[in-house]
Amino acid sequence: MTPAARYQSGLAAEEVVAAAYARAGCPVLRRRWRGPGGEIDLIARDGDGLIFVEVKAARSFDTAAQRIGPRQQARIMASAAAFLEGEPRGQLTDVRFDVALVDRRGAVRLVRNAFEGG
Repeated sequence: MTPAARYQSGLAAEEVVAAAYARAGCPVLRRRWRGPGGEIDLIARDGDGLIFVEVKAARSFDTAAQRIGPRQQARIMASAAAFLEGEPRGQLTDVRFDVALVDRRGAVRLVRNAFEGG
């Protein structure tokens, strides 16, 4: 897959996942937000709390899940901490870190509280 095709595939996966969160009553506030640790694919509101979502698309859910390692998790958490500086409750905001896996058919599997810190 070319870099342009990967980029478009990633955008399509994020769109499907954003719609799933919106249907669940968790509107997406930001897409591809960049913080000091790197990019957070989606940031959604869950009541007074926030959900930081990493979207991974691959041929299968298992392959997608294997693409998230400890270093990436740490980078996402660092960026989330920076985002929280702009929230009324700051670092005391209720948060969770989800991973949204998207397979080649466009099916979505949401993994809530996918890694430490959430």
